[in-house]
Amino acid sequence: MRNWSFIFLLLLFLVLAACNGEEAANETDGVENTDSSETSGDEQEESEEDDGVIRTPEMDFDLGGRTIKIVSWWDMTPAEDNPDSIAVKQNLDELKEKHNFDVEYIAIDYGEYQERVTASLLAGEPIGDIVRLGKTYTVPTLVQQDLLWPIDEYTKNENAFNQVVTNELYTHEGRGYGFTEAQGNLVQGIFYNRTLMNELGIKPLQDYVDEDNWSWDTFKEVIRSANLDRNNDGDMDTWGLANGSVLERALAANNTSLTVDDQQNLDDPATLEALNFTSEIATEQLSRPTEGGDWTEPSQFFRQGNTLMYAGAFHEFNGFQNDMPEYDLGFVPFPKGPNAEEYYSYEGLFQALTIPKSVDNPEQLLYIWEKMHDIDSIYDYPDQAAYESSFTNEEDIANARTVAENMLVLDHFTFPSFEYYEFEAEILEGTSVSTVVETYKNQLQSAIDEVYGQ
Repeated sequence: MRNWSFIFLLLLFLVLAACNGEEAANETDGVENTDSSETSGDEQEESEEDDGVIRTPEMDFDLGGRTIKIVSWWDMTPAEDNPDSIAVKQNLDELKEKHNFDVEYIAIDYGEYQERVTASLLAGEPIGDIVRLGKTYTVPTLVQQDLLWPIDEYTKNENAFNQVVTNELYTHEGRGYGFTEAQGNLVQGIFYNRTLMNELGIKPLQDYVDEDNWSWDTFKEVIRSANLDRNNDGDMDTWGLANGSVLERALAANNTSLTVDDQQNLDDPATLEALNFTSEIATEQLSRPTEGGDWTEPSQFFRQGNTLMYAGAFHEFNGFQNDMPEYDLGFVPFPKGPNAEEYYSYEGLFQALTIPKSVDNPEQLLYIWEKMHDIDSIYDYPDQAAYESSFTNEEDIANARTVAENMLVLDHFTFPSFEYYEFEAEILEGTSVSTVVETYKNQLQSAIDEVYGQ
């Protein structure tokens, strides 16, 4: 009997609890609903994805047949030459139909590019809606004139936007002004003639990398070992290094630069180390001497097949291979400086896409860009196809990937009044580093102040 009474009371309690719950739910109608299907757009998008990517909620807008102009110094039309670019083109076609717009890709010759796009921005009549701009004349110069939209709030999708570019490399006063979908970085380092290395009996350069002993000292040892008069006629027959100057590479390799934001950095200890190293390469006559050629002379030296190493950028490599089919060519990072713990690449003329301030609704343009480039890539890492089609050696690919992950942007060309090439020439001509620094550091600071308006 007691058991039946207990069961009856329990059932009564559950019924009353259910009624109270329904009443409470009714009371919240029109005030707050915590059902996950009614969350805010950002929360809903994040909850729908299991890859942790922050995606912009779906937007509904009609651009009325507008043509979006995308401007660069090359034609940025999707090439459709691999599954990734095909997917981007398919996404674009769907977006064009859904949001009623078209796209025009405009390519302007690099030689006239800066002048034309800058003039259009200053006139309030931008040459395009999405415009590629070089950082040297954009940050801070154009940004301080309020000519560009800050865009970092719209570029959180790491599949579609390179987060380092927007949030670290193309910033001013805490805001990001540049964007790109490209996830790879410029690869700079040492290209070397593996065939010549073996012929001369030189220790494989890759061994130094594998031993974590690829330093400025071992670099100079390798150069000296290849600087040879092989037939004893008094003239060099082979050389170790094609480049007469390694200044920018030395700065990056020592994790330093000539400027830091709005301050000169010439007397920083790490910068002084890079300047002294550059001076040693020149004054000890380690590199192949000039024959009066222009800026392409070092690459022409390397092509002759009698110079072991050339300091350059990845985009040059296919040209070397085409011109030197009889040689096995390799790639290693530029050697570490004493202030560095990793191998670095660098970019002295960094660029990214921007949106002029006179263009309406930048969030819609960035939404389109995001949805175009948010794809499930077939590749395991950035620029995989380019590396694998160029390098035949797995170590070369690994070296390229290593330096690409550590790219520094050198900003000294941002300041037009700083005579960089005169500064470099004095180092190469043997003027003492201390004298050069004392001569130029005030000039450099004044040039910086001109740009930053101090």
